Amino acid sequence: MWIVGGSRYQDHVLLLHAQDAFFLARKPRKDSPHTTAAYRRDLHGITSLLADTASKSIAELTIEDLTVPALRAAFGEFADGHAKTSVARAWSTWNQFLNFCVADGLLEGNPMGAVVRPKAPPPSPKPLRGEDTPERLLAAAASGARKARDPWPERDVLVIALGLVAGLRSAEVRALQRSSVVGRPGEQRLHVHGKGSRERSIPIEPSMERVIDAYLASCAVRFPHQRFGPNSALLLDYRGEPIGRGALDYLVKTSYRWAGIRDQVPTGANLHALRHTFATRLAEDGANAAEIMALLGHANLNTSQNYIEATGKERRAAAAGNRTYRALSGLEPGVTSPDS
Repeated sequence: MWIVGGSRYQDHVLLLHAQDAFFLARKPRKDSPHTTAAYRRDLHGITSLLADTASKSIAELTIEDLTVPALRAAFGEFADGHAKTSVARAWSTWNQFLNFCVADGLLEGNPMGAVVRPKAPPPSPKPLRGEDTPERLLAAAASGARKARDPWPERDVLVIALGLVAGLRSAEVRALQRSSVVGRPGEQRLHVHGKGSRERSIPIEPSMERVIDAYLASCAVRFPHQRFGPNSALLLDYRGEPIGRGALDYLVKTSYRWAGIRDQVPTGANLHALRHTFATRLAEDGANAAEIMALLGHANLNTSQNYIEATGKERRAAAAGNRTYRALSGLEPGVTSPDS
């Protein structure tokens, strides 16, 4: 017997009820809304295909419909219209869901082991291209180059700096509160509530402290009648409300455009390009994987290691040790040797 939402089910547990129970069980994990929405999309996408295969409505599907042939067919069709990374993510979501079903006694075993999982390419960093591109971007933002109805260069600089010198994700930027800036002047740090409910503390230098102070002073001028407390959002929109995801994305995209560096931004990257630039420069300047992991809030050391590998410093040093270079450095192209 299995109970969902107060209802008792002897057999034929509805798939949608099982999925509701799955999300209920995950609540203590404190998944972000973005993560939960992605899980729901992955479950719904495959569920729709399972319904088509079984000639049923989604509401009629039961746990018993989750057979290996049905899941293989659904994932095969799903793969026809999606990238490898999307298929791999959906596979992972369903694997977690079906592991939950096994743990709750709804299935005897997880059938996903018999469904092929695509091998997704390893993630590669996507920093801004060009040695001086970050500096050009900051200078353009500070000069008010981004043409808006109501220019706010203090905020533009802070947003860009939070990516370039603190490596924050979009959700982390939006989650910052005034109380997230802690410590004495000259020794301040950002307390960040990151992905997977992981918290980290990022030291900031006096120059960044001045950027934050200038932004807070501009808020006082723009919103003289608004009261701000420690729990008030740090980043605001033009109405004095916490900045939304769309507004933040638009701010960064237009900053790239007005700085004249749009062609230096990797395809598909936005604020994350600033985070990747932060990590890549750390690696280039000698930070190890553990240090990068701590500053970026990665859950896996291998993710941080990617930045070190991407810089190629170790490979370059190894290649430079080839003793043939000593002979090559003594050559003068175009000069014929006497013995020739």
